[in-house]
Parts: sequence; C-alpha cells; structure tokens
Amino acid sequence: MAEQPPKVRDLTPAEVAKGLAEGRMLLVDVREPNETALERFPDAFLLPLSAFDPAAIPATPGRQVVFACRSGRRSVTASLAAQERGLAYDSHLAGGILAWKAAGLPTDI
Repeated sequence: MAEQPPKVRDLTPAEVAKGLAEGRMLLVDVREPNETALERFPDAFLLPLSAFDPAAIPATPGRQVVFACRSGRRSVTASLAAQERGLAYDSHLAGGILAWKAAGLPTDI
C-alpha cells in the first residue's frame, strides 16, 4: 500500500482559540523575528521558518501542534516540512494572524 501524501488541515481562528484556551493545542508561530517583534499571538512558541527545525518544538503530550504565520502560506510549508521529518504535525491556522485579528482575537504587542 502506498504511503499517503502529506496533508495540512485548515483550522479556523475560533477553533485554534478554543483549543488554546482548553490547553489542547500549542501554537507555533513561524514568522520572522522582525514580524513577531511588532505583534504576536498570545502564548505562541516562536520558531522562524528561516531557521525551522521541527525538533525544536517542545514535546506536547496530549496537545496538538498548530502552525501559524501572517497569512497561512508559511504555516503550510512548516507543517509539510515537519511531516517530511516523520512528525504528525498536520494542522495550521488558515489565514494566519490576519484572520486571527479579523476574527477579533487578541494579539500581544
């Protein structure tokens, strides 16, 4: 049987906010330091895509890793890169921080 190609699941800002509030998710922000210096997701783990190493993501037993970026493109790239290294990180915040803010969710500055 052939191996399934990697897939990335789109999660809405509401789904991610709920998962974070319930302690079921770890949000990994793959934007660059110049971006996160201006505005951040509350409590996100910062891991810039330019230095991306999925092994640096903290162990999160029982928590789903969700990638995020500005608009949702780099988070897909990060998820696929993690899957290529054998990690089951298949979720991202669709629309990134732009969608997060459009949904009225808070950011840290």
